[in-house]
Amino acid sequence: MSIRLIVGLGNPGPEYEQTRHNAGFWLVDNLANSLPRCSLARESKYNALAAKTTIAGNEVWLLEPQTFMNRSGQSVGALARFFKIAPEEVLVVHDELDLPPGTAKLKKGGSSGGHNGLKDITAALGTQDYWRLRIGIGHPRTLNLNQPVVDFVLHRPRKEEQPLIDEAIEKSLGIVPLLCKGEFEKAAMQLHTVAK
Repeated sequence: MSIRLIVGLGNPGPEYEQTRHNAGFWLVDNLANSLPRCSLARESKYNALAAKTTIAGNEVWLLEPQTFMNRSGQSVGALARFFKIAPEEVLVVHDELDLPPGTAKLKKGGSSGGHNGLKDITAALGTQDYWRLRIGIGHPRTLNLNQPVVDFVLHRPRKEEQPLIDEAIEKSLGIVPLLCKGEFEKAAMQLHTVAK
């Protein structure tokens, strides 16, 4: 089993582009830009921006649902069903409140942790058994911000946080070829190892 569909989560529209909730889009945009002849184009039948590309010798779809976050499953479910992509061949990249900015973690399955995008994808795929790449954005509590979570995720990161998030995305991009070859343990070890 290897990753055949990489989904970046976010909200469409210029007003959301720079907000923390769009960390998944940021990674997929960077990934598309780093690949030869790969550009995301509107695919109305999936209500998404999508691109078919080759990573590590394997055919992989990149997807950015253009529904709002809490309806992300519509796009993911439609594309996965059409191309017969199993849930364990899906990687969902999303912002993670429980990780500090600068951290990224790979995991398979588990609850949505209150993330509405994940909730909807779980419902659409009929299982929690897909891969997640969690990009840390921090939590207003741990960052000493007196801000409700809903408000926090829809704001842009503070200027000291943005380079950390960018760094985590950069490090995450390094493991994508391993995931597309099915080398999940190796990918997790590389991502989770902190440089001394």
